[in-house]
Amino acid sequence: MNLIIDIGNTNTKLAVFEQNKLLETRRCSVEKLPAEVGKICIQFSKIEQLLVSAVIEFSHRLFSELSQYGKVCILNHKLKMPFKNLYTTPETLGLDRLALAAAATQQYPNTNTLIIDAGTCITYDFVDANAHYLGGAISPGLQMRYNALHNQTAQLPLLQPSDLNSYIGSTTNTSIHSGVVHGIVQEIQGVISTYSSDYLDLTVILTGGDANFLRKQFKISIFANSNFLLEGLNFLLDYNTNS
Repeated sequence: MNLIIDIGNTNTKLAVFEQNKLLETRRCSVEKLPAEVGKICIQFSKIEQLLVSAVIEFSHRLFSELSQYGKVCILNHKLKMPFKNLYTTPETLGLDRLALAAAATQQYPNTNTLIIDAGTCITYDFVDANAHYLGGAISPGLQMRYNALHNQTAQLPLLQPSDLNSYIGSTTNTSIHSGVVHGIVQEIQGVISTYSSDYLDLTVILTGGDANFLRKQFKISIFANSNFLLEGLNFLLDYNTNS
């Protein structure tokens, strides 16, 4: 049984897997992580190994605290990957993007796969049918765009994501919603169209914290899986443990 810990820009997510089956997910702050891990390991006493993926520096103290619950593996660029990484600067590639590429390789073998992770940022990652990771793109996420409009102007309000009734905004608020939400939808559809023109039989995965909200805006076929990153991290833990 595995415990996956994903320390992201906004949230820390924890997931318990038994083989490939996701049993439990939770969220907490980094400060409360050791205590939350302790609670999980009491509930799931068969946890033997933990994988940590962190966008922040992972301290030796935190490593020691977690080690009492099982063997701890820290995700880094030196771990064995199930794909060939053709990124020009592989050492700068985000660990979350590595895990997404691994999930795509495992779940959609021999397939041209575009993974769109709609979180704090929106990342695009492409793995071709030969299991070659080619790269992708990074753009501002949903809430980041709302924040930027408010923080970098004098009078625009700070809004939360809202469904669109029309792409034509008739008030300042609805104009902001249209600009942000419709802008992201058009961006994503444009990226998909560009990849589809070069790669036949393209499979598109939408994941991340805003995946469920954005999925409702599309009229094209997209596989939405909010746990895709966690599944990729669990696969990488087993892949490196068993190889």
